[in-house]
Amino acid sequence: MMRITQTPAERCEKLAQYTIETSSTVRETAKVFGISKSTVHKDIREKLKNINAALYDEAVKVLDKNKSERHIRGGNATKNKYMNIRINKK
Repeated sequence: MMRITQTPAERCEKLAQYTIETSSTVRETAKVFGISKSTVHKDIREKLKNINAALYDEAVKVLDKNKSERHIRGGNATKNKYMNIRINKK
């Protein structure tokens, strides 16, 4: 877990850079940096726009892509859950 001990502006940029480099979700980014999902979301979606517009545009593309795919990840997780239950019963 990476703890961030920088200014809020630096934190916003670090979160965005990590999200872009790894294509990670808000939840994954929050876990890595040891902060809440709300903080990650607010830093990238609201604060970063005023700090670094170019980085904001890139980060928002990743967040939007992840949001559009989340129903697929959820469906796959549910499918795997029930497949594991079926396998463990045998």
